[in-house]
Amino acid sequence: MSNKHLSLLFLIAACGDGDPAAPDAAIVPPQPDAPTTQQTVCDQLGLTPAALRTDLAWYGSNRADLQAWVDAGGCKSPTFDPAHKPVATFDWDNTISKQDFGDAMTYWFIANAKVLQPPGKDWHATSAYLSDAAATALTTACGTTVAAGQPLPTDTNTACADEMISIYDNEVTRGGEPAFTQVNLRRMEAAYAWTPQLMAGYTHAQVQAFTQTGTTAMLNAAIDATQTIGTNTGENGWLRINEQQKDLIHVLQTSGFDVWIITASPQDVIGAMAPSLVGVPFDHVVGIRSMTDSAGKLTYAFEGCGDVPDNQMQLIPTIQGKRCFINKVIYGETTNAFRRRPDGMRPYFASADTDSDVEFLRDATYKLVINRNKSDLMCHAYYNENDSWRVNPMFIEPKPAHAAYPCSTTAFTTETGASEPTRDEGGNIIPDQADAVHP
Repeated sequence: MSNKHLSLLFLIAACGDGDPAAPDAAIVPPQPDAPTTQQTVCDQLGLTPAALRTDLAWYGSNRADLQAWVDAGGCKSPTFDPAHKPVATFDWDNTISKQDFGDAMTYWFIANAKVLQPPGKDWHATSAYLSDAAATALTTACGTTVAAGQPLPTDTNTACADEMISIYDNEVTRGGEPAFTQVNLRRMEAAYAWTPQLMAGYTHAQVQAFTQTGTTAMLNAAIDATQTIGTNTGENGWLRINEQQKDLIHVLQTSGFDVWIITASPQDVIGAMAPSLVGVPFDHVVGIRSMTDSAGKLTYAFEGCGDVPDNQMQLIPTIQGKRCFINKVIYGETTNAFRRRPDGMRPYFASADTDSDVEFLRDATYKLVINRNKSDLMCHAYYNENDSWRVNPMFIEPKPAHAAYPCSTTAFTTETGASEPTRDEGGNIIPDQADAVHP
């Protein structure tokens, strides 16, 4: 028998007439690990958490610390609750931005003759806190020939422009008289409030359009550019966005955080620019909220908060006012919005740069401070209670080292303007702090 026939017999025998031989075990390709709960939550929300860019400079370990905080609170965290997203709150001027957008638009309104003659040609109408001396100085400088509600020619009337600038920048008249009377400094800053009050008589849409024009020009101006308002040379003429803060906002948003801006600049000014500049929508901006009349035009009065009713001039988002508006707008508090909310029911993260931000920063679990040498704030930041504060120099043109901060004596400012020691969460006086974070 040939070898060919033998091979065929062996093949038939192997197959047989009974059950076929069991096949070899199927080869199963390697399977990816099952998604973690954290990955599933991120995916369900359509989120791909970003990491902080390594090409943007941060001080010391700040990039790593910030990233760790984001990861511990965002959708990667096993404690993340999509129904109650962690909140992150940012100040705008000199925190997200370099230079002040409120200042910029005050200057723009004056330089472009947009300020309207007040009702009755009485400057007291613009602010409940404007002094008699300031009202008289403005009437003298700006005159009474322009009808109420019409633009004052501050582009050509340098005396009128100069008086406004002196009151706004220095809080005194050109004659050296105090421009504003006593306010509750934990709830109101009369000069800041005067910015939206100088915008009264326009609609929200008009102010937002003016802002697009005015701030875009300054964002495109050279760093350190100046401008002349009236006869005042050397007024700031440029703005920038801090790329590190823009990136941090992006990282927080892609990690599931609810990001808000809280500012003492006008709502229309910051709300007009935040969506395009840093990706925060208008409805997540809380600024000075001017009330409107029946024609939809801004008045001199503001939206209230807590025990302060609407249509008053008693409150803006500064110090206690920032906490109040965060509690009201973000968390839905009504009557008790000035009160600090319980642990676990406050923002997870906050970033800011000045003493007017202290209360909302202290409310947050983690805080990033931009060092502008503001005493009360820097006392808290360097004291670093619960290891929850980080300090970064200003990203553009940072300040040099400052003298030690007088935390134990005069760093805190009371409602009446008196100076007192800065105290920690337990009410203990914070020792004087050295300025340790600078270029």
